[in-house]
Amino acid sequence: MYQQYFHFSELPFSIAPDPHFMFMSARHQEGLAHLLYGINMGGGFVALTGEVGTGKTTLCRCLLQQLPANVDIALILNPKLNAVELLATICDELSIGYDKNRQTLKDFIDKINQYLLTAYANGRRTVLLIDEAQNLSLEVLEQVRLLTNLETSKTKLLQIILVGQPELKQLLSQKDLRQLNQRITARYHLLPLSLDETRAYIHHRLAVCNGNPDLFKDRAVRKIYQFSSGIPRLINILCDRALLGAYATNAHAITPDIIARAAQETLALESPHRQAKKAAIALALFSSIAAGIYFFSQHQPADHQVKLVLSGQSPAPASKPAIKSPQPAPKPEPVAPKAEMKTFNAWLEDPALSLNSAMIQALKAWKKAVPTDNRADCHYMETVGLRCLFDKANWKDILELDRPAILEFSLANEQKRYALLTGVHKGQPVIRFNDDLTFPLADVLSLWDGYYLMLWQPPRPDMADIVPQHTSANVLWLRQQLSTVTGTRTSVNEPMFFDEALKKQVIDFQRLHHLTADGIAGARTLIHLDNSIGAKDSPHLEIMD
Repeated sequence: MYQQYFHFSELPFSIAPDPHFMFMSARHQEGLAHLLYGINMGGGFVALTGEVGTGKTTLCRCLLQQLPANVDIALILNPKLNAVELLATICDELSIGYDKNRQTLKDFIDKINQYLLTAYANGRRTVLLIDEAQNLSLEVLEQVRLLTNLETSKTKLLQIILVGQPELKQLLSQKDLRQLNQRITARYHLLPLSLDETRAYIHHRLAVCNGNPDLFKDRAVRKIYQFSSGIPRLINILCDRALLGAYATNAHAITPDIIARAAQETLALESPHRQAKKAAIALALFSSIAAGIYFFSQHQPADHQVKLVLSGQSPAPASKPAIKSPQPAPKPEPVAPKAEMKTFNAWLEDPALSLNSAMIQALKAWKKAVPTDNRADCHYMETVGLRCLFDKANWKDILELDRPAILEFSLANEQKRYALLTGVHKGQPVIRFNDDLTFPLADVLSLWDGYYLMLWQPPRPDMADIVPQHTSANVLWLRQQLSTVTGTRTSVNEPMFFDEALKKQVIDFQRLHHLTADGIAGARTLIHLDNSIGAKDSPHLEIMD
């Protein structure tokens, strides 16, 4: 109705989970990174939780657009199913044929197991993503856990991602589900937007539909944040109704008054008159209590006077004390000023230690251009020839990868902090945030949860995971690099085909560098291979004794 009035190319504040409007706040980038980590690692569970309307489903839609080419996904949007219905839905999603007249748990599991083995043999991975997972029954969750028992001797065949509301965390913490809970390898809780992110979110959606970014006045944005608490769905509802109200009154800017009316209409808020009435009743009640206390205290005997409740003091004694001559106050002893020594825990309290700021520091380490809007994400990294590797490792593995790495730290209030590791000086990690700082290794490891994000440059622009049984120019490149590293050259009939002999070479190289020996040349294998032949174009960790 108001689209033409404001000259929008499309409605900017629809509540449909449209990835076209996806606003990648630092929190959403972190959530997406955890999902991509789960898919790239394979095996076990990944859990993504968040309040209603924070953007979990939209994040899943965005994930579907970034799936690696060798990943097949089964998406379950309605989890209110029994175990047989769930398995049947998985088969439908993966196009696995089954007998409609014979639907037993064993039949479905056999079919799914055969499909997963065939997919793995063809270099493909399979992911099961369940949205609204808090609605799963205990019986179905147990069946979901049993699906992860489908495996080869070296790897799990199915990766499962559970997405749900905070009730999912409570559900998984039950004693009956402790086996499933222990298999969760990555967890992330999606928080609402901050005030600054709310402002950027509104501007972003207006920009996508060619709208005026200054349509919402700053005081109106603050009102939106006050009513929505930073929850994107509520922001959309408020903004949509505010635009409708502006259209109805021929207004060309959104003011706080328009937002207040929109909130009253959409969020079932009480009217100002009703709120004032409640306040008046509360004031009258408080005045009555105060008057009662005063009356009671004035009509009691002196030895039974009531202590003043609000101040916590007793009434003054009846007799006046003798007046003493004033004594000079003792001079305070001088206190030596204390040098401010900021511990690593205190340093991490800085909210500026966001994923976005750490990625900008990483870009500078790679000597790549920083985006003009200072919003760096993995999409931007690809435009400058870099890739994001989100993974979990120990300290020794990080040092062996020999690249600047963004470390993820978990605070007690479930907030995350990010900082770029650039080296080690006399055994202490060097952390870069504008300046290089060193902290005790024990302090860093006590708060680092093992997750990291590393930028790396693929040897060839189009290079993804190089998997066995495939034919491509990347296979030829891999064969040549391994020959250079090992110093052995073998003649083969089809050098561009990833045969068993090449797979054995890759496995030997992976075992030498303590990598997962799966024969697939993924990001970590390619980084180690790059290091083995020089890696001249990549920044390295500065190790100083």
